[in-house]
Amino acid sequence: MIEIDLIDEEQYSDEYTKKRIIDLLTFCSKQLEEVPVSCELSVTLTDDETIHELNKTYRGKDQPTDVLSFAMQESAEEEPWFEEAKDVPTMLGDIVISVETAKRQAKEYGHSDLRELCFLAVHGFLHLIGYDHMTEEDERKMFSTQEALLREYGIERTHE
Repeated sequence: MIEIDLIDEEQYSDEYTKKRIIDLLTFCSKQLEEVPVSCELSVTLTDDETIHELNKTYRGKDQPTDVLSFAMQESAEEEPWFEEAKDVPTMLGDIVISVETAKRQAKEYGHSDLRELCFLAVHGFLHLIGYDHMTEEDERKMFSTQEALLREYGIERTHE
């Protein structure tokens, strides 16, 4: 069972969109064996100014970005990703999404704001459970997993 705390700092998104993001991440948690049985995470919907500051502080990049993930646990590749405690949910971490950037990207890519926000939520979620895209092989694995999850959930590139 996953617990998701969605924080919409300035009411950037409607209730339907927020519910879809929570439902999608719940779906993803059930599809991926890397996800602990009992876990929790937070998703914050924010603006470019806030994510710019976070990106500058934590990644040294003086610009806004679309999504940031802050994993609570990190592990060497050969070790299990999470150690589960009995009766205590594993805290995966935090996902922060700039709704302003997501909307610009949706327009640029020719799909709905909802599709872009869902894509970014899944992208952030995969980072929390150990996926990355630092190498070509890792990028292929992560991006194909993202697209498969979105497709299986019913969100296609042309989804409106």
